Amino acid sequence: MKTLVLFYSYSGHTRKAATSYAEKESADISEIKDERRPGMLKAYSAGCFAALRGKAWPIQRLDVDMAVYQRIHLLAPVWAGNPPPAFNAILEQVPEGKSISVVMVSASGKSNCQERITALIKAHGSTLESFTDIQS
Repeated sequence: MKTLVLFYSYSGHTRKAATSYAEKESADISEIKDERRPGMLKAYSAGCFAALRGKAWPIQRLDVDMAVYQRIHLLAPVWAGNPPPAFNAILEQVPEGKSISVVMVSASGKSNCQERITALIKAHGSTLESFTDIQS
């Protein structure tokens, strides 16, 4: 089964976790990048407000074709208890029928977004395989 580790990292903590997952799974890895990287103030103020509302921000085109992967691990930091806008944007692009594992990375190791993410993945025709919160 071909596996992709897809991640968004603003500060680098999620990048470390994603690299570890990719090595452990012998998976391909690709980074989700903002179309225009916001400065820290905008990322954590407007970004957290957008995350609370489940909004997406524009992201760069991915360097991989998600259609060729049966399984996708999505990793992202936790902003205001939720996934950041770039993560919301990628969920809209995941092809139907994928098995998705979500890993949320935070200093506390806790998020409050499992129900929201589960509903979004299901609404896009894929299946949530697992949901994990990890501490950075």
